[in-house]
Amino acid sequence: MNFIIFVTALVCLWASASHADPLIVNLANGKLRGRDNGGFYSFESIPYAEPPLGELRFETPQPYNRQWNEVFNATNPPVLCLQWDQFIDQPDKLAGSEDCLTVSVYKPKDANRKSFPVIVHIHGGAFMFGGASQHGHETLMASGKAIVVKISYRLGPIGFLSTGDLELTGNYGLKDQRLALQWIKQNIGHFGGEPENILVIGHSAGGASVHIQLLQENFKQLAKVAVSLSGNALDPWVVQKGASRRAFELGRIVGCELLNDSKQLKTCLRNIDAAKLVRAVRQFLVFDYVPFTPFGPVMEAAGAPDAILTEHPSEIIKSGKFSQVPWLTSYTTEDGGYNAALLLAKQSNGVEAIDELNSRWYDLAPYFLFYRDSFKTINEMDDYSRDLRQQYLGNRNFSVDNYLDLQRLFTDVLFKNATQSAIELHRQYGKSPVYAFAYEIPADKAIGQWLAKRNDIFLGSVHGDDYFLIFDSPIRQPIRPDEKLVSKHLIKMLEEFVQAGTMTYDNCVFRDNVGQKEFQLVSIKRDKCVHLEVEQFP
Repeated sequence: MNFIIFVTALVCLWASASHADPLIVNLANGKLRGRDNGGFYSFESIPYAEPPLGELRFETPQPYNRQWNEVFNATNPPVLCLQWDQFIDQPDKLAGSEDCLTVSVYKPKDANRKSFPVIVHIHGGAFMFGGASQHGHETLMASGKAIVVKISYRLGPIGFLSTGDLELTGNYGLKDQRLALQWIKQNIGHFGGEPENILVIGHSAGGASVHIQLLQENFKQLAKVAVSLSGNALDPWVVQKGASRRAFELGRIVGCELLNDSKQLKTCLRNIDAAKLVRAVRQFLVFDYVPFTPFGPVMEAAGAPDAILTEHPSEIIKSGKFSQVPWLTSYTTEDGGYNAALLLAKQSNGVEAIDELNSRWYDLAPYFLFYRDSFKTINEMDDYSRDLRQQYLGNRNFSVDNYLDLQRLFTDVLFKNATQSAIELHRQYGKSPVYAFAYEIPADKAIGQWLAKRNDIFLGSVHGDDYFLIFDSPIRQPIRPDEKLVSKHLIKMLEEFVQAGTMTYDNCVFRDNVGQKEFQLVSIKRDKCVHLEVEQFP
């Protein structure tokens, strides 16, 4: 009789295990329940850090260690972190919540696989705006070969305010990302992910974030490979000077008086409504949403606790003290359409904004191109502004007819030049493979057209034209048949990269730049891809 009871119990346990609810996941905090979306499962808004409120505002994130007495509801889409969002087309651009530090996991349905490689996404948005919910995962889920995890992190002054000392160290958003990556490494196995096969990808500020994380020596313990699309740590809008001045100016704007003490400033800002702090961003903009990154990464003071950057990224690369993991970086041939296309928009008087540059070039160029704090004197800055204008436009006026020359200037200064410089440094001082591609397939409608508020001017392949074929966005519609094929190639490329560590787009096998005299580049065009060996990026 006891034997029969024993066998019956074993059968029941086996039946229970074989029919386990795929929507229930057990973590150290307790159980959580996700959602069945038809083609995939989702587990959203899982906290990885304590809410950064009150005394935790402007501090390194603290791991989330609370226990759930009931099953945690992981069916709510992630909220945006509090931000002043450029892509809200109205005067009040405030969105999001200060309590936002979560990860969201999306798992394919495939009864033939017990585990999946993992693609971790760090969203872009100039370190100022954007969020996990704005970057769709449906295209990746349709492929069904990888788990996708999306990270939310603090933005703008809440995430990056710095006085350059030990009181307000800055880089809180980057520290959020690092903690989230640690959470993913520790927990993704519970969702069926493969902790040994993790790819971290980002675009624009997300790409720069990935690069900065790669420059941490412990990143190799968190990820197998990394991808930075149209953004890296050397871009001039990433690590800027003048952060302390902006921090105290923010304090003055929101009512902290003319303080000159960082500790007093921190105390004051902690007691001010977060929405008021973020709304103050508009006071730092000199033209539309320019500069697009008034608050971003900084070099932290020596001795700063949990520091991310105490040296400039270029110096870190030269030291060789960074994680040796394979890295893919890229640019689009007209990346500078962000933010140059703003200048095509017609003003209330019917004249395009680009005409303003003829009288305000010396005032606006340092903000558009992020060299406002890079010169010792105004004369030196004006000389640089003059040289840029002469190099790209000669003696011509700024006009719609000459717009593509201006956009090329933006592309080179804000994106392409630093991509080339980053690869150059990595191939000199790094050991792990470095791959690169240039994307040249213009979208019919994307960021450039949205900023310009018009579709009658050909902009070329603008910032995000490739990225939004991987992570969906309503701003990138419609998708042409040829672009759907490109999308499949890009996604297959990423899946191969994380699984096998090799890089192939369609029939083009990427070549490692390390140890090469010429840059090894794959050029992705509408109907083909080609290998390029060049001394300078095209």
